[in-house]
Amino acid sequence: MTSPLVLHPDRLFPADPGTRAIARALYEGVKDLPIVSPHGHTDPAWFAYDEAFSDPASLLIVPDHYVFRMLYSQGVALESLGVPSVDGSPVEQDPRKIWNIFAKNYHLFRGTPSRMWLDWVFAEVFGLDVLLDETTADHYYEVIDAALKTEAFRPRALFERFNIELIATTEGPLDPLAHHRAIRESGWNGRVVTAYRPDPVVDPETPGFAEKVAKFGEMAGEDVSTYAGYLGAHRFHRARFRDAGATSTDHGHPSALTADLSPEDCEALYQRVLAGASKEDAELFRAQLLTEMAGMSVEDGMVMQLHPAVHRSHNKAVLDRFGRDKGGDIPMPGEFVEALKPLLDRYGNDPRLTLILFTLDEDVYSRELAPLAGHYPSLRLGPPWWFHDSPEGMRRFRERATETGGFYNTVGFNDDTRAFLSIPARHDVARRMDCAWLAQLVAEHRLPENEAHEVARALAYDLVKAAYKL
Repeated sequence: MTSPLVLHPDRLFPADPGTRAIARALYEGVKDLPIVSPHGHTDPAWFAYDEAFSDPASLLIVPDHYVFRMLYSQGVALESLGVPSVDGSPVEQDPRKIWNIFAKNYHLFRGTPSRMWLDWVFAEVFGLDVLLDETTADHYYEVIDAALKTEAFRPRALFERFNIELIATTEGPLDPLAHHRAIRESGWNGRVVTAYRPDPVVDPETPGFAEKVAKFGEMAGEDVSTYAGYLGAHRFHRARFRDAGATSTDHGHPSALTADLSPEDCEALYQRVLAGASKEDAELFRAQLLTEMAGMSVEDGMVMQLHPAVHRSHNKAVLDRFGRDKGGDIPMPGEFVEALKPLLDRYGNDPRLTLILFTLDEDVYSRELAPLAGHYPSLRLGPPWWFHDSPEGMRRFRERATETGGFYNTVGFNDDTRAFLSIPARHDVARRMDCAWLAQLVAEHRLPENEAHEVARALAYDLVKAAYKL
C-alpha cells in the first residue's frame, strides 16, 4: 500500500501555536522573494545550451554525492549507481536500474536534509503525490522521465520557474569560460556568473601542480618562473573571470592558516614548491597565497570566500577508483584566531576587503568566528555549510553566532550545490528556519515583530546581494 507524499505547510515551524503563528507571518513575507545563489557548482553548460536533462538517474542520483554517500555507507556499490570511474572499470549504464536501487533504499534518508530536499523536488517540481519506495519506483521514473522530455523542464525554463535572480557557478583558473561566453552571447536574460577558484595552482599538493602553473602562466602571457610573474598571472585570470561576471573568489584550503612573508622569502618558497613541496612548504605557500588573494581583492573588489578544514577524499580506495568529490570528504577541527592574524594584520581593517568565512567545526562559531566577524570590518560569516546545511545546523548557527556577531555580519544563505533542482528546496528550508528562529525572539520579547520582518527579508535576500556585490 502506497503512502501519500505531503509537504506540510507548517514544516520546520515551532510546535508552540503562538510562536508558530509568528513564524508563519514572517515566512509569508519572504517565501516568494527571488533566489540569489551566490556560490554553487551547477554546470554552466546547462544554461549555455539549454539541452534536456537525459534521464531521472543522471539528473538526481549519479552526480549527487549527498545521495550516493548515504547509499554507499549501507553497502550499495558506487558502480551500481552509475558513478563514473576514473580507472576505466565498468559501471552501471541503465538509468532505470540505478533508479530502482535508489528507490528501494530511499528509507535510508529518513530524517536527513536530503529527504526534505528530494521530497520537495518530487512534489513541487514533478507533481508526485505518493512516497517513493520500491513499489512506486517505476511510476516515479516514468513521470519524471516524461517531464524531462518537455520544454518546461529545460534548464532555462526551470531557472525562471524557480524565480532565480542569479546563480554563480565555480570554475578553476584554467577554465576557458566558454560556457559563460555562450550564455552571454545567447541573448537569454538569465544571470549566470562564475567565481574564481584558484586552488589547482595555489595548492602545491595538487597532482601536476608545476604543469598546471606553467599552463596558468602561458594562458596569461606571464613568465611564471618568478613569483612576481606568478602573481601577475593571478591578476590576469581574476580580470578574465570578472569579465565573465565573477564578483567572488573561493578558496578550499585544508586550514585557515595565513602568512605575510618578505618578498625574498616568497620567491624562495615559490621556487621550492615548483621543484616539489614538502608538506610544511605546501601549507606555508597556501597560507601566503591567502594573504596575496586578500590584497588582490582590495585592489579589484572581488569578494573572498574561505572554505577550510575538510579532509578531502578520506577514502583512498574510492578516490583511486572514482576520483574526487565522491562522498568521502570528512570535516576536521578548525582554528581561525591565530591562523588569520597575519592576513588581518595586513588587511583586516580595510573595508574594501570582504572575506566570508565558512566552517565545518561548529565549536568555533561562538568561540572564534562570531567574535572575529563582530570586530573586523573585513569579515563576514558564511551560512552553515555542507554537513550543517540542515535545520539543526541552521538553528545552531543562529544560536551561537547571533549574540556576538549579530545578523548583519552574516551573508544570508547560499546553497553551494551542484543539484540544480534542489536549489529552491534548500532556500525554502533556510527561510523557514530563519523565520522560526526570529519568531522565537519575538515570542520571548527579545525582538519587536516589525523588526523581525525586516531581518527576515535581509536574511533571505538583502544581505547576500550586499555581501557578494550583486
